[in-house]
Amino acid sequence: MAEEENKTPEAAPAEASAPAPAAEAPKTAAPAAAAPVASAPSGGNGGSGGGNNAGGPGGNNFRGGGRGGDRRGPGGDRRGPRQRKEREPLLGPDGEELTEKVLYINRSSKVVKGGRRFSFSALVVTGNKQGKVGIGLGKANEVADCIRKGGENSRAAMKKVSIAGNTIPHEVYSVYDGARVILRPASKGTGIIAGKTVRAVLESVGLTDVLSKSLGSNNAANLAKATLQALHECKTRDDIRELRGQDPIANPSPKTEDKPAEETAAA
Repeated sequence: MAEEENKTPEAAPAEASAPAPAAEAPKTAAPAAAAPVASAPSGGNGGSGGGNNAGGPGGNNFRGGGRGGDRRGPGGDRRGPRQRKEREPLLGPDGEELTEKVLYINRSSKVVKGGRRFSFSALVVTGNKQGKVGIGLGKANEVADCIRKGGENSRAAMKKVSIAGNTIPHEVYSVYDGARVILRPASKGTGIIAGKTVRAVLESVGLTDVLSKSLGSNNAANLAKATLQALHECKTRDDIRELRGQDPIANPSPKTEDKPAEETAAA
């Protein structure tokens, strides 16, 4: 009896202490089981923010993933880079290539019973870069229509102007309303020294070396018309002889010029 009494108290603690670790085991295992669940939405370093690893809408090295990704993913552009359509060259009545530039676009409004009505006007210059240029004004309720009308009017008003190679034959001063323009010939390589309105007209003609000065008003319409008027006033030597009814002068050689001078000196 004494032995049994001694055994029972020793066995009881052993049996009572045995379930304790088993009851604590689920507490320690619970966080380990919850770890994969918490990390699943993040997708490694992917996720919606565009990580580098797999998982989530923006994973798999999508360079940004999510919105605006390069390959796939929500919002990604799968069509590739856009390609601009090349504009067909503008051809004149003789098959020559023309250049068309918009000098300015003006907007005007009219107050009516229902509100305001807007209309637009565009001043367009057209040239073939070989001595022909014209200016046209187009009016419409839409910008595209007024530019189209201005281009048609400028092509119909194209006229030939006198040029001397890459520059003008002589200095000219032109006045149109409040605009005053001075054009001077320049040596090769000088370029066009002018404002944007005068430059557009001179480039359409085909000039590359001109010095200019704008005096007075800087209104684009008057400035362009003053420049065009100055170009029409330029005349070469052959143009003047043609107006006088004379034949153009053939360029004599230096030898033929020296011989008469020597003969007159000897006489």
